[in-house]
Amino acid sequence: MKHWIEAARIRTLPLSVSGILVGSFYAMSQAYFNWKIVIFALTTTLGLQILSNFANDYGDGVKGTDNEDRVGPKRAIQSGSITPQAMKVAMFFMTILTLLSALLLIYFSFKGKYLWYSILFFVLGLFAISSAIRYTVGKNPYGYRGYGDIFVFLFFGLVSTFGIYFMFSKTIDWFLLLPATAIGFLSVGVLNLNNMRDEESDKKVGKNTLVVQMGGAWAKKYHFFLVISAMVLVLLFAFLNKFNFDQYIFVAAYFPMISHLITVYKNKNPRFLDPELKKLAISTFLLSVLLSLALIFFVSDLIIYYTSKFFGTY
Repeated sequence: MKHWIEAARIRTLPLSVSGILVGSFYAMSQAYFNWKIVIFALTTTLGLQILSNFANDYGDGVKGTDNEDRVGPKRAIQSGSITPQAMKVAMFFMTILTLLSALLLIYFSFKGKYLWYSILFFVLGLFAISSAIRYTVGKNPYGYRGYGDIFVFLFFGLVSTFGIYFMFSKTIDWFLLLPATAIGFLSVGVLNLNNMRDEESDKKVGKNTLVVQMGGAWAKKYHFFLVISAMVLVLLFAFLNKFNFDQYIFVAAYFPMISHLITVYKNKNPRFLDPELKKLAISTFLLSVLLSLALIFFVSDLIIYYTSKFFGTY
């Protein structure tokens, strides 16, 4: 069980649900909400992330990409703790579970009233599952051609945030494009960090990630663009939505992000960037949680409420 938990890469899971949180709470702020939709959106997203992690372990393992040159924790197939055949079986079961969760999500969202929406999201679900597997698996995986950034941006940014909101409201709110893009950028930032760390080992085995193609110096500039743009986009979203001063509580998540950027700026050896993956992933999750709460709560109202209850005047 320990090896399977490690193969699921728990530290990546909070990042994958960030878009779901923001989209759900934005819908709640407009009086749209259904817990069943939230639950199955979360299980579907987590299923996709775990499936992607299993597939990545399998694909890089059988191709020899995960070898002694690789930085970071050893992968399951690389270390021999899980066999390739066992990982293929796990991928099959995760595919079935994720597809089942997606079907339940579609049912509770549309309940047979919106046939074309149901078909659209079913096809989108199949495409997401296929993309999660094809990242490193197969003869011509797109992750080995530098397209992983696009997949992460689309599915963990735009699709997760816009998709969950649409399932509630059956409409598109273009204001949501700002935080959706921000979360997509930050998710790509985590992948970019991973690829910066593995640049030399990836180059040796022909894994042509975007970092390998552009080089480490440009990858660092690209990373700064992703993180800083994300912070600016969320601030713009708050300004356009006329947030009260106390709703800017999400800015607290900017401090670990700024600290992270300083570390990346000073870094001379990409192999030492591994701890920064967790820092950026947790910071992104923290940003999504605080932004979500800001959408439905005023901090000043909470302070007044609990102060009044304490003194018995509420």
